[in-house]
Amino acid sequence: MTRTILYIEDNPQNMRLVRKMLQVGGYNMIEATDGNTGVLLADREHPDLILMDINLPDIDGMEATRLLKASSELRHIPVVALTANAMHGDKERFSEAGCDGYLAKPVTKNELLNMIAYYLEHAPV
Repeated sequence: MTRTILYIEDNPQNMRLVRKMLQVGGYNMIEATDGNTGVLLADREHPDLILMDINLPDIDGMEATRLLKASSELRHIPVVALTANAMHGDKERFSEAGCDGYLAKPVTKNELLNMIAYYLEHAPV
């Protein structure tokens, strides 16, 4: 069974790069370019995992994650922050918002695919 990843990202170049990486990993990818659309798509599609940019044009990735984790139907979906925010304390802030994991951009294909595999294997059913 092919797993589906929702990537919420407003930068077209980052979207294209991650799309290629996920294709290599054998994943389907659905895309949202802002937080509100991402939350709506998650609710409609119930992806296996969500990659969340933090700096988004409407609600930020932390607020989008809080909304996802507040939903009894969506809170089990792992959310991995994929962001250029790599300052001291950022990882903790993302975790407090509900992100299950964190990867700093730029990310390598192996880092991304290993992180996804880990969270898909350990996600609650």
